[in-house]
Amino acid sequence: MSETTIGVIGGSGLYDMEGLEQVERIRIETPFGDPSDEYVTGTLNGVKMVFLPRHGRGHRLLPSEVNYRANIYGMKTFGVERIISVSAVGSLKDAIAPGHIVIPNQFYDRTKGVRKDTFFGDGVVAHAGFADPVCDDLSQTLYNAAQKAGATAHMGGTYICMEGPAFSTRAESLSYLGLGASVIGMTNLTEAKLAREAEICYGIIALSTDYDCWHDSHEDVTIEAIIKIIHQNVAMAKDIIRFAVAEIGSARPCLCGSAMRYAVITDRAMIPETTKQKLMPIVGRYL
Repeated sequence: MSETTIGVIGGSGLYDMEGLEQVERIRIETPFGDPSDEYVTGTLNGVKMVFLPRHGRGHRLLPSEVNYRANIYGMKTFGVERIISVSAVGSLKDAIAPGHIVIPNQFYDRTKGVRKDTFFGDGVVAHAGFADPVCDDLSQTLYNAAQKAGATAHMGGTYICMEGPAFSTRAESLSYLGLGASVIGMTNLTEAKLAREAEICYGIIALSTDYDCWHDSHEDVTIEAIIKIIHQNVAMAKDIIRFAVAEIGSARPCLCGSAMRYAVITDRAMIPETTKQKLMPIVGRYL
């Protein structure tokens, strides 16, 4: 059995993972509150896996209601070193048609500051490097796996993370085209920030479901159209995950595992003990 542990966070339509063996459902508590749902642990072809439905089973949580800190904290306590995040997105490029797969490597933040997107505060200050917000090594593995699975895949591109839950206005959608962005969604940026602070590799399988509302020759985004494409894309995403898991080795050649080495700038003697204990699973070796 591989020594690595891989986490999967499932978005719209991806609420479970077939093929897992030795399955356990585990509900945990964290210092940051309750995660979205139970974690499902098991093995997939000999690789340890931890699965969590981002919005909860039955899709109960708005993007702004997801407790991202608790979700990532839980992944860290399970020993997860790599997170594969699966999300439905709208396309902002002609070439990215509904049904295509995108592996984004950049973000543009359009959230409104209401989400908790850092583990720090409460007496400790840290500044994570975020110029390259996803793991290049994991992203390349996901792209290669998408090609093996027969997907039409696009490597790289900017993901605009909006607050939601309403979709874009037409004016907003058109403005995003001017930014040169590739896709738009409501969740991944927050996860990526916290994964970086937790020193977990993070990569995205973005499932294109629609053209938002900017495309003159296509209907505006609707839930009915999205759900139809999601069912097709989720099956493909599961195949991509299986191929990716088979390629991921135990060693991490990237720098994600030491991302916070110099990030904490607070005098260690000044950090409250309660805060230090809360952060122990995240950056305890630096405190």
